[in-house]
Amino acid sequence: MQTIAVVDYGMGNLRSVVNALEVVTGGRDRVLLTSAPEQVLAADRVVFPGQGAAGDCMRAIDEHGLREAIVGAARQRPFLGICMGMQVLIDHSEENQGTDCLGFFSGRARYFGDNHRDRSGVKLKVPHMGWNRVQQTKSHPLWRAIDDGSRFYFVHSYYVDVDDRNLVAGETDYGFDFSSAIAQDNLFALQCHPEKSANIGLRLLQNFVSWDGQS
Repeated sequence: MQTIAVVDYGMGNLRSVVNALEVVTGGRDRVLLTSAPEQVLAADRVVFPGQGAAGDCMRAIDEHGLREAIVGAARQRPFLGICMGMQVLIDHSEENQGTDCLGFFSGRARYFGDNHRDRSGVKLKVPHMGWNRVQQTKSHPLWRAIDDGSRFYFVHSYYVDVDDRNLVAGETDYGFDFSSAIAQDNLFALQCHPEKSANIGLRLLQNFVSWDGQS
């Protein structure tokens, strides 16, 4: 039995993430919701979800003493970032008048804007909320048995703009193509919410819990 740690730093209701992981593991693995750094580092694989504002997120991570554990786990074992858990992996977010993040990757989280429009000039709602397609820009074990262009559930006002385009594993069109998935070595991160994305999301989580961490 492996242990899957879901990092709990007090930002949002994580029960849906835990429930989805318990469904795909079928009780074969231990799904541990934890705010203890030592448990995060000891787990076989780590899920780093989150919601809310970047500044609040970073403050909560530091208040729980989780910064080094999150970065350490992201370097050492299969690691899945979800939503805010993707955004704060990079250097900096424009949110909250500018927030320094974990700096695992070089890049910025940028605001869609109050006057964000689609390619024909029609104004789009921000936050970007609801179902949208993810175009797979490179092959990856977590895309196994998931059709290119499958729909996932999103809710966010900021998007990740990584400096290294080789990191991008998926893109989504919302006025322009933004990076909705990034991957490197043992790490995979998504802007969307697989735990809220019905069978397609469960398929991705199932792929994650059996992934050996090789890209």
